[in-house]
Formats: sequence, structure tokens, C-alpha cells
Amino acid sequence: MSVDKLNILGAVTSITILLLSCFVFIFRLVNQQKAEYWSGIVFMLMAIPLMYLFLTAIQLERPTIYFIQLAIMIGFIVLELLLDYVFKINFRTIGWATIAYVMIFFAGTGGMIGIASQAGRSWAIISIILFLIMMILSFLQHVKTSL
Repeated sequence: MSVDKLNILGAVTSITILLLSCFVFIFRLVNQQKAEYWSGIVFMLMAIPLMYLFLTAIQLERPTIYFIQLAIMIGFIVLELLLDYVFKINFRTIGWATIAYVMIFFAGTGGMIGIASQAGRSWAIISIILFLIMMILSFLQHVKTSL
């Protein structure tokens, strides 16, 4: 696959991750647990194209920051899978664990701006706008639900 196509794949994956994050927060705000759950499942499936991008980045000798951005997002998805879906650990009541979780989430989703920007300025702008919307929704749902 050409570098341009990989950049588009990265941008589409990044935009999808940011949109799904927005959906999860919206579904929490309106108390739609099933929709939130299934949005989370699709969110976790985004690890597949992210891992493909990571493997192809090795061959293309991408800059180190590209690997860091992908690794943090993949790491967050694995963490989310283990904590919320596999072991169902109620870690959000533990202050330091919640802070670490939120930091990794925002680092991962913020890194998606960098991945999307590889495809061009318009992709970067879209991802920045979605990131800001997601951030606002995150804080609104935190205020409403304390999660």
C-alpha cells in the first residue's frame, strides 16, 4: 500500500476513533447504556487498523513520534478492553487510577490528531475540531454522571 493510502487510512481511523469517543460520551449523557457499550466495542476494533499502521510504519521508517502516538492509542484500547470488558474492574472510584486512565485517554486521542495530519491539513482540522468536541462532551458527561 502506498504512503498516501496509509496516510488516508490513518486519518479515517483517527476520525473514527474521535467520533466513537463523542458517541460514547453522548450515550452516557442520555443514559443509553447499550448504545454506549456497542460504541465501545467498535472503538476497540479500531486497534486492528492502528496495529496495521504501526507495522507498516516500521517498514516506512516513520518518525518516532508516529510510533508513540499509535502505541499510546493501542495501549489505551487494550487497557479499556481489560478493565471495562474483560475483568470489569470498578477502577473509577480510585483517584490515581482514574487520573492515569484519563491521561492515557487524552494522550491517545490527542495523538490521533497527529496521525490524521499525515493525510493533510483538512484531515488535521477535522480531527482537531472533533477532539475539542469530544473534550467538551467528556467534561459534560463527567459533571452529569461523575464517571
